[in-house]
Amino acid sequence: MEEELRRTPLEFHRYMYDRVIWEDRMIGIIGPRGVGKSTMVKQFILSHPDRQDWLYVSADHTYFSSSTLTDLADEFVKEGGRYLVIDEIHKYHGWSRELKQIYDSHAGLNVIFTGSSILDIRKGSADLSRRVLIFEMQGLSFREYLKLFKDIDLPVYTLDEILAHKVSLPSDIHPLPLFREYLARGYYPFCALPGYDIRLQQVIAQTMEVDIPQFAGMNVSTARKLRRMLDIISKMAPFKPSFVNLATELKVSKNDVPDYMLYLEQAGMIGQLRDDTGGIRSLGKVEKVYVDNPNLMNVLAGDEPNKGNMRETFFFNQMRVSNDVISSRISDFRIGDITFEVGGAKKGKKQLAGAENGIVVRDDIEYGYHEFVPLWQFGLNY
Repeated sequence: MEEELRRTPLEFHRYMYDRVIWEDRMIGIIGPRGVGKSTMVKQFILSHPDRQDWLYVSADHTYFSSSTLTDLADEFVKEGGRYLVIDEIHKYHGWSRELKQIYDSHAGLNVIFTGSSILDIRKGSADLSRRVLIFEMQGLSFREYLKLFKDIDLPVYTLDEILAHKVSLPSDIHPLPLFREYLARGYYPFCALPGYDIRLQQVIAQTMEVDIPQFAGMNVSTARKLRRMLDIISKMAPFKPSFVNLATELKVSKNDVPDYMLYLEQAGMIGQLRDDTGGIRSLGKVEKVYVDNPNLMNVLAGDEPNKGNMRETFFFNQMRVSNDVISSRISDFRIGDITFEVGGAKKGKKQLAGAENGIVVRDDIEYGYHEFVPLWQFGLNY
């Protein structure tokens, strides 16, 4: 464990660090591959001087070729251990059942686990209901990118503060060049490493070829069709999905398409914008499908992505973390009773004529006024 911890950076904490209820007996931190879950947990371990009480292990360690998670927990508790941290738990077969057993057998043991595959964690967490708190983590906000890579420390601004033009920058900072950098390569914490595009392609490949097929029990042929679906979506997004057309293109049943779309969404490959018919998030009818984030758009597009699509993708991606974003019948998005129209520097209010409370979100402007708000400022919401 000490070798792993020595390599952990301590200067920057992700937004989720202060949201996690670390003192709970069992917590799970889940999210797409590459967003920094393991690093965050190691930072939390390092904040405790009494590390003899802690045990950190990866679920794919060779120890588990001949021993079980419950064996490990039993031995650790006998030695006086109090905090068991299991990284990438989705790689351990039967993890959910064993975590339930550990929870019920060791009342004095706190368990923290992470999972790169949202799909496996959600499938297994049903057995752990009432026992585990799940925290879902997303990629870097524009605000986090500025702090981590540009040493520009800005506070989190609420949506109300952004709309009231309360965002304040140092006078020597011009946000637009930094914003364009972020859109191209700033969503994942490993974006400063060489070969970012290659690393991101590897994240996509692992998600599409390993995570989703393992969860859904897909054969190789079906997994290829799923990858084909992602390629189709990346060329069309954002678009209103036609399950019939997608099924015909992929040569699959129309009834399978919604499941495939949900797999892609939960794995962090796409985002689905729903209407308000479901009453709560994720239950409404899907009105538009997006690539999950602008960095993925750049890698999947293969050439220059459409700027208008990029703007909408950024807004949806950033605002959904702390807000319930739904589709608008007259414009692009709605949050609460506010309608948002996203566009370029000269975008007007024409499409908001029927909105009681409308905001024009403009790209390529530094500062806003009245109902015109800069797009980049919505990246300061978490």
